[in-house]
Amino acid sequence: MPRALVLIVSVLVLAGCSGLPAALQPTTGPACDAGAVVPLGSVRVAYAAAAPNGTVAHRTPGGAVIARFGSKNVNDYPTVFEALAKRVDASCKATWYRVQLPIKPNGITGWVPARDVTLSPVRTRIVVSVSKRRLTLYRSGKVVLQATVAVGAAATPTPTGRYYVNQVLVPDDTSGPYGPAAIGVSAYSNVLTGWVQGGPIAIHGTDEPWSIGRAVSNGCIRLPNATLERVFGLADAGTPVIINS
Repeated sequence: MPRALVLIVSVLVLAGCSGLPAALQPTTGPACDAGAVVPLGSVRVAYAAAAPNGTVAHRTPGGAVIARFGSKNVNDYPTVFEALAKRVDASCKATWYRVQLPIKPNGITGWVPARDVTLSPVRTRIVVSVSKRRLTLYRSGKVVLQATVAVGAAATPTPTGRYYVNQVLVPDDTSGPYGPAAIGVSAYSNVLTGWVQGGPIAIHGTDEPWSIGRAVSNGCIRLPNATLERVFGLADAGTPVIINS
């Protein structure tokens, strides 16, 4: 009997005795430890968590409430967080997400129900060096652009830490102090507590091009207008923003 025919007959015999051959047996679904926390993101990709109907952030899954969020923020921009980790059930389905929150104190995180948010991958990342007055934009881990920036003055320093882009805005006057656009960051000035909305930090353009490369701002990061337009076109909501000293 030809070898190929012998192999076919063998498979048929196995199928008749014990169902499908071992190699074709259906496998069970993934299994996880219920309640396990799995980190999300890397230097190449982060995850934006949009809350189209709003959500409630808890200190721990199901624990004390930290803050409540509507579908849009005070600037009428859709609510979005950066997702840092997920809590899963026994079937590995996310039940909660640990997210960075765009509120004070800077860098605070909380847990939101998985049913309230939709995750999307974000492949951009912004790193700012305050001392070098330098901004670097990465995409999928690779440098896309670098630019000299203005940073906070000694009395109104730019806050350092890990944040994310929580809104992108176009001012009514694109020739004004914010230039053609502003990229809102989930950070606040540590000293300008009496400012509107608590002194939020942004990356924006400027009508004072001489200020680029200096420590003169109220904490925001200024870019030349042409460079700001490039960053604005690339930095989606949820983009991590790491501000180093």
